[in-house]
Amino acid sequence: MGTARGAAGGAGAGPGRWPGQCGRRGLLRPGGRPHLFYRLHVYHGRKGEPKSFAWKDYRDLIVAVHQQLGTPLVWCWDNLNVHVDRRLAAFAAEHSTWLTLVQMPTYAPELNPAEGVWSLMKRAIANFVAADLRGLVRIVKRKLKKIQFRPDLLDGCLAETGLVIEHPTSTSST
Repeated sequence: MGTARGAAGGAGAGPGRWPGQCGRRGLLRPGGRPHLFYRLHVYHGRKGEPKSFAWKDYRDLIVAVHQQLGTPLVWCWDNLNVHVDRRLAAFAAEHSTWLTLVQMPTYAPELNPAEGVWSLMKRAIANFVAADLRGLVRIVKRKLKKIQFRPDLLDGCLAETGLVIEHPTSTSST
């Protein structure tokens, strides 16, 4: 069985003409054809509305990716406060048969393959103007979808980290 390695990205903000932001989290799956899994969180600036992903949102993303891939996951991420939440650590411990969490070093975005994806996405939307938050979300989704179907771009994001991704070798006796 292969493994999927993931990383969480940071939150992106809209141009500031409207209250709100569009945050994103993603995962790259190496080996064979790489895959990009992502979820967007739209913050409308409403009172009491969560501004970013909570630990439950990460848990749900991890479970969804595991169900879709059907393979063990090695999830790598930075030291964002929600990433080191004890409830998320307890969830990982409870599912240690298929989930391994790896804490990235502090201030090491160069080791995070998702940072390359967000950089590509930001460059792709640099010349777009969104009339409102809904327009920004539509543009971000469209650009991420295009990146999602460009395995050469995703391979580049993985390669630029310099991290070695080892695939389990099968041992057969003959």
